[in-house]
Amino acid sequence: MSLRPATPRSAPRRPSAPTALGSLLLLSLLTAPAHAQPGPTTETWRAHPPGSYGFDSFALAAAVDRAADLAPPLTSLLVARDTTTVAEVYFNGHNPDQGANLKSASKSVLSALAGIALADSILGGVDQPIGPFFPTLLADAPRKQRITVDHLLTQQTGLESTSFGNYGAWVSSPNWVANALRRPLVDRPGGDMIYSTGTTHILGAVLAEASGRSLRAFAQDRLFDPLGVRIRSWQQSPTGRYFGGNNMALTPRAMLRFGQLYLNGGRYRGRQVLPSDWVNLSWRTYVRSTYRDHQYGHLWFTHELGGERVAFAWGYGGQYVFVVPRLDLVVACTSSLRDRPRGSDDHNEQILRLLAEHVIPAAQGRHGSPGWPPLPRPVFGW
Repeated sequence: MSLRPATPRSAPRRPSAPTALGSLLLLSLLTAPAHAQPGPTTETWRAHPPGSYGFDSFALAAAVDRAADLAPPLTSLLVARDTTTVAEVYFNGHNPDQGANLKSASKSVLSALAGIALADSILGGVDQPIGPFFPTLLADAPRKQRITVDHLLTQQTGLESTSFGNYGAWVSSPNWVANALRRPLVDRPGGDMIYSTGTTHILGAVLAEASGRSLRAFAQDRLFDPLGVRIRSWQQSPTGRYFGGNNMALTPRAMLRFGQLYLNGGRYRGRQVLPSDWVNLSWRTYVRSTYRDHQYGHLWFTHELGGERVAFAWGYGGQYVFVVPRLDLVVACTSSLRDRPRGSDDHNEQILRLLAEHVIPAAQGRHGSPGWPPLPRPVFGW
């Protein structure tokens, strides 16, 4: 099974002055020379003309108008066809150089690191048990010793969650790994999904122990350096471990590039950064998510939106990387945690509707444009 390599096509972009967006104004910004318009809240960066890449330009303009209605808390929206950016908009004073806290969208990054570790033979396989990594902590817990890397990737460890109502006490503990591992088994390993950031922090510890490096050093060297991306910040636990699956900061452009890596089967500029079969495995459905009717793969959510199968990294408060393989579409968006409304679930729902009702139809060319011809891609376990 072959995957078409990424072909970098993006040209340097010049910033226009901040502008208040209407559909026709956005269209002019995307297809004509940059020019100043009054309006302090939205900054649009020059992107390639969307019509040249099979988008309905008016529908995409309407999508950005709708995105502006979600700001605050929405702070950025980036839309790309394969490696070509067709829309890049920032709200409320945000700009391309600002790092955004991915929150739990960091979990999908951790999945990529696991795939790299497997390809490098740092890990023996997804069925490898975690017991040998924690001989002291799990000395008297034979059932927990048999938890595997795969259970960590699909959140099927059976361990009581450290998230939701347990989160505050967990991050206040002196040793996050020990606290997560000492929680009772409330299901068998391999049973139902139990969403828990403690589970992914355990996975981060496994990767650090197996590689002999800090999780951040491993991630920067093996994943982000090949992408030309710098980790802006990453929280550490009281014991100095980097937070596995949470509180990593990247720029929105870096988030988009991460999604493009997955779209192109793990390739970036001709280099196989991530094994292509790992992309396939990551987006298969292993368990039903505890959120709505989403499905869950290897630390990626999958769902149908706008008639398309979508894989997405999802972080608290409205941090997303969406990948729509059939349309060669990647979308990244970030949201302010400080300006997060009380109805955070409603904000997440509005972002999903933005994708389903505006961005995906624009990418399908539904409103008169000829659309994007399908490209050969594997069926990602769907």
